[in-house]
Amino acid sequence: MSKKLVAYFSASGITAEVAKSMAETLSCPVYEIAPAVPYTKADLDWMDKSSRSSVEMADKASRPEIADNPVDLSDCDTIYLGFPIWWYVAPTIVNTFAEKYDFTGKTIVLFATSGGSDWGKTVEFLQDSCKGATIVEGKVLRPGVSREEFDQWVKTL
Repeated sequence: MSKKLVAYFSASGITAEVAKSMAETLSCPVYEIAPAVPYTKADLDWMDKSSRSSVEMADKASRPEIADNPVDLSDCDTIYLGFPIWWYVAPTIVNTFAEKYDFTGKTIVLFATSGGSDWGKTVEFLQDSCKGATIVEGKVLRPGVSREEFDQWVKTL
């Protein structure tokens, strides 16, 4: 039997709820990609060009530090990787996580939360960080998706 893991970054808690539901439906463990310094509401103000999230996303080389909470991916063959869409890509902290581990031979199924953005260049921007992995563009989940609709999608994975 293949080992699966749901890994996620969530700044506001929305993606965390989705990830935990996904792990429950898939009967697999869940791992939080936690920032070393948690984001504040002011950090997430995308309208403020000097906010932490705006500054990080303006610099594609930015790699925000993650909390020291390692996860063993050696037995995993599929990682479901979730995050909110920021500026049509994954937040750069997701690249920090991806560059910390060896994904050779693994499949990464992306899922994201967004109020209106689509994938944009998400896969393109993550590919270099997930060397050796096959990245699958999963689903962007919108507010108001029903649990039944969500579970039906997850069961197709």
